[in-house]
Amino acid sequence: MSVKETRVVIRDDIIKQGKKCGFEDVGFTTAEPFEAHKKLLLEMPDEYGWADEVGLDLKNGTDPASILAGAKTIIVLMEPYFNQSYPPSMEKHFGRCYLDDDRVTKDGLARRIKAFREFLRANKIDSKVPFNLPHRVAAARAGLGTFGKNCLFYSNRIVRGGSWILPIAVVIDREFAPGEPSVRMACPDWCRNACIAACPTRALKGKGRIDPRKCISYLTYFGEHITPLALREPMGMYIDGCDRCQNVCPRNQPWLAKQLPPNEKVAAKAEYFDLSRLLHMDRHYFESKIWPNMFYMGLDKMWKWKMNVARCMGNSLDEAYLPDLERAFCENDDGRVKSMIAWALGRIGNDGAYTILASHKNSVSGMVQEEIVLALKGRQS
Repeated sequence: MSVKETRVVIRDDIIKQGKKCGFEDVGFTTAEPFEAHKKLLLEMPDEYGWADEVGLDLKNGTDPASILAGAKTIIVLMEPYFNQSYPPSMEKHFGRCYLDDDRVTKDGLARRIKAFREFLRANKIDSKVPFNLPHRVAAARAGLGTFGKNCLFYSNRIVRGGSWILPIAVVIDREFAPGEPSVRMACPDWCRNACIAACPTRALKGKGRIDPRKCISYLTYFGEHITPLALREPMGMYIDGCDRCQNVCPRNQPWLAKQLPPNEKVAAKAEYFDLSRLLHMDRHYFESKIWPNMFYMGLDKMWKWKMNVARCMGNSLDEAYLPDLERAFCENDDGRVKSMIAWALGRIGNDGAYTILASHKNSVSGMVQEEIVLALKGRQS
């Protein structure tokens, strides 16, 4: 081979580079359209119509050729997001996959994806990392794992067969041999639908179906309206995301039993996510302490952060939050936040809470007053 000749990259080279970039498993599938997934989306327009409204365009993402002209292969990189333990104060309010996310700071996973794509580029392979391609289905089609009844993806080889993983699909214009597909549900026969029974909002429908509009994760960060009354108490103490169906899953118990080293990065920022601080935060606090760490809700959704925190305070039944709730009621102009605070006071439901509600009943109107009246009825009943 002359010095001018370049060795053609092979499948094993890509796997080696993926692991060099910190990904624990690497798989391949074809760039054929995800017809079954598209059919599912078309069969459930009510459940997934919101995705089009927020610009996700999930149906278009089922055709890799619409993402990259000349698409021939999808490389799937497997990223565990629960390799270290998190402070209990964070886990009880936030889904684990949101706790160490660098999509704003771009100082971790983003750099490793970039390094992987630079390797591809150096070998004359064009690539795209789409946000709307069905990553979990791609991972299953690549033979990297299977599905659970909670609609999550479970690895074959990492996190002890658990679902604590983020599959990252990379569409490329070079053909490589695909893996053996494993698109199936692999829950043990003896499991009696633990995840479905544990979902307090009844989002999980069984047979691999979910109504995302009822999922606590969706409810915490999507939508422009106050959380529906019937779902506030079932949502419990989660502010952003939810791990209920993963925590109870028997397939996840081996990893949950593992002694993990602490995530010092998350532990260092835990104090910023104190409920009282979140309820009273201003724009500067939000932009400097919160949004860089949890990007799903931007500045325009600061009201939703506060609404979720007020709901959590109410569901805590802790009367120590009464001063915070009253102060926040007075300092907030957003009717959705004030209304949820009224609900939270009624949920705590002691004499102090009812006194606060009664003192503000005649100073507000519309939705806020209606929530106060409804909350005060709890005292009468």
